[in-house]
This record gives sequence, C-alpha cells and structure tokens, in this order.
Amino acid sequence: MPRFPSRLAVAGTAAALTPALIAPTIAPTAAQATTKPATRATAPKWAALGDSYTAGVIEATGDLTEPQEDCARTTGSYPEIIRRDLGSLTDLRNVSCGGATTLDVHANKQSPIGRPLPPLGTDPNAPYPPVPPQIDAVDPDTKVITVGVGGNDLGFGQILKDCIELGATNLGLGTPCKDKYDAQIPGRLDRLRADYPTMLGALQQQAPSARIYTVGYPHLIPEDATLCRYGNPLQFATFTTGDLAWARSRILEPLNLVIRQATSARQDTFVDLYPGSAGHSVCDADHWLDGVLTSVVPLKYAVIHPNAKGQAFAATQVEDTVLGG
Repeated sequence: MPRFPSRLAVAGTAAALTPALIAPTIAPTAAQATTKPATRATAPKWAALGDSYTAGVIEATGDLTEPQEDCARTTGSYPEIIRRDLGSLTDLRNVSCGGATTLDVHANKQSPIGRPLPPLGTDPNAPYPPVPPQIDAVDPDTKVITVGVGGNDLGFGQILKDCIELGATNLGLGTPCKDKYDAQIPGRLDRLRADYPTMLGALQQQAPSARIYTVGYPHLIPEDATLCRYGNPLQFATFTTGDLAWARSRILEPLNLVIRQATSARQDTFVDLYPGSAGHSVCDADHWLDGVLTSVVPLKYAVIHPNAKGQAFAATQVEDTVLGG
C-alpha cells in the first residue's frame, strides 16, 4: 500500500532531521581533523509508547513483531513504519501495548490481552504475563518520546461493547448507551486531566532532555452518524445512531481536548490526528479505521481500530511533526 507523502520522503535523509532527533555535534578543529577521523554519532533514542491505537493490534495492520509479550505490536503500526522510514538514523524502541492506560505507561505493570481473534474476538491465551511499565524503555539519553494513550482510562473499550449490546436490545432505537454512561463521563475525564500531566511529568523526569510528543485519536465516528448502517459488523454493528453521535461529541472529542490541553500546559507537542482523518471514519467509503470486523470471510476482528491506511496516516503525521521540529 502506498505511503502518505512525508517530510522525510520530500526532504531526504539526515538533512531532514532537526535537533528534535539529532543532538548537535561539535565540528573538529583542524588539528583534530588531521589526526583522526570524526567518530560517527550514536543514533538518537526514540521511545514509542501507547495503547492499541499505537501498537496496531489487529490483523489488518500486519503480523506481530518480536518479542511477542503479547502486547500485539504489529509490523504495520505507525512506530514500526517510522522505524523503517528512519532506519539507522534513530534507535527506536516500541513498547506500546494494547489495553494500556496512563498508569501502565509510567507506573504499573500490565498484563497484556493479546489481539482480537476468531471465533469470539478475544485472544485465547490471554492474559499474558505482566510486562514492565512502558517508562522503563525511557532512559536519560532518550531524545524523543511519542505517547498515544488515554482512551482506556475512560473505559472506551467497555463502553463500545455495551453500546453495541444495548443497541441490539433496543432494536436500534434511542440512546440507551448515553442513558447508561453520560453521567459518568465527566468524572472519568476529570481523572484523566489529573493523570495525564502526571504521566508526562514522569516521562520528562526520566529523560530530561527529551522532546515529548503526545498523539491524539483519529476520527472514528463521522460527523453525520446516519452514514453508519445499523447492524453492519464492518461498521459499528448495532450501535444506535443517537449513541454514535453522543460518543463522538461527549467522549472522543473531549478526550482529544484533554490530551491537547495537558500537552500544551507542559509546552510539549500534540500530534492531532482528528482533523486530517475527517472523511475517513469507520463509516466512510475510504475508511482508515475498521469496524467491529475487518472482514466476515475470512473472519477478522478489528473492534474499532485503525487499519493499514490509518496507521500510515498516523506515521506521516508523527514523522512530519517530529522532523519539522
């Protein structure tokens, strides 16, 4: 699949790399130059952290990478695309993990849940042995940290599951999921407002000279929720139209806003995937995210995640932001 045009492709190799990625070097004096060649700089360290929207997870984003803990990192996830783009120009360590929360990034061990597989959309071997907090991949020499997390802090996966079940019970009518969850969402967002800056502060303390880039969430749900066909498993299955509109305006957009505001308050950089992915939601013809299923035959689960196009888009946005300084 063709990649989105990126700054790296346009500007070339090391010339495109700014101080965000390459630490400045001191030119040798004339005497030093005549005695021995300059030592090649060590590739700067880049830590890629996050949840399933970073890790890839679903079959539509490729095979699993090694080692298989099983955080379900895939070969087509945006950190792995960036790794291939930059090659030896950076030392990228991808420790993103499906199901991760902000606490799993900076404080907690996490028991990975694997990837969604037939017949039931769960990994039969899950849960897997705990993996360390993702911050363990960050050291004082790390120059770039990218982190995409926050949805699991709100319990978004469980909300999606419940919305599908409630929509089926109500035969597609009304807003049963809104009725169940709407009063709880402000409190969950408030907790994330407190937890997200704590995570960013811990990452900066671990790598004082690193630049931190937070990555938001793409346009899952179209502005016009009537584009989504009730009962279609390649979209949101039995989610009601009213609940889809509610989830977009009351969960997804506020989630991105919390991440943006927490990032801005610390003078870090927010990579906004939302506007650029408009028109490419789960329910659009050219969709960059897959619905409950990627395909019926063969049966492939997606449980509402970016597909290969969505990950390629994210890779370009992150690359362009980091390489653009």
